Amino acid sequence: MFTGIIETMGEIRESITEGTNLVCWISSTISDSLKIDQSVSHDGVCLTVDKLAPGMHRVTAIEETLKKTNLVGWRAGGIINLERCLSMNSRLDGHIVQGHVDAEAICTGKKVLEGSWEFQFEFPKKFNLLIVEKGSICVNGISLTAFAVTKKTFRVAVIPYTFEHTNIGHVEKDSSVNIEFDLIGKYVSKWKDSYQRH
Repeated sequence: MFTGIIETMGEIRESITEGTNLVCWISSTISDSLKIDQSVSHDGVCLTVDKLAPGMHRVTAIEETLKKTNLVGWRAGGIINLERCLSMNSRLDGHIVQGHVDAEAICTGKKVLEGSWEFQFEFPKKFNLLIVEKGSICVNGISLTAFAVTKKTFRVAVIPYTFEHTNIGHVEKDSSVNIEFDLIGKYVSKWKDSYQRH
């Protein structure tokens, strides 16, 4: 379980395809504090640490994960957002994030404003019931607030701190990002659908 508050950024040092899996070595300031079998959010994707080296950790993404995320595009030199799992004595500064990415979204617009940045993303229309105006949305692991929500687009505003301390600054028009919709919204949507059928 995560909060969507990014701890640090990591650099992809190596990205290798092994069968249908993608194996990546990541270097970061938190890698030395990680343990084998620990869950870490990588651009919003919950991946398990399976190997360690000085200043680096390794993760493996399986085919199911690759189908729903932008990890297939990971290359050496890429910068990703990292967050360790929530500890039970921590404040929940963002929102409840599982690290279970629902889909990819495409950036369809980026505006530089006076003191902030605004991004627009397009997502698969089948998820439109899972996002609401001023609701929480997780973009590349970052907890953000959605606004100007339509059936297949939403916008987010980014403050300077987030812009400087995450990889959102690298997102440009046509960039692919990982999105996870709000967990509570998913349960409400399922309950409503089940209720209507009965």
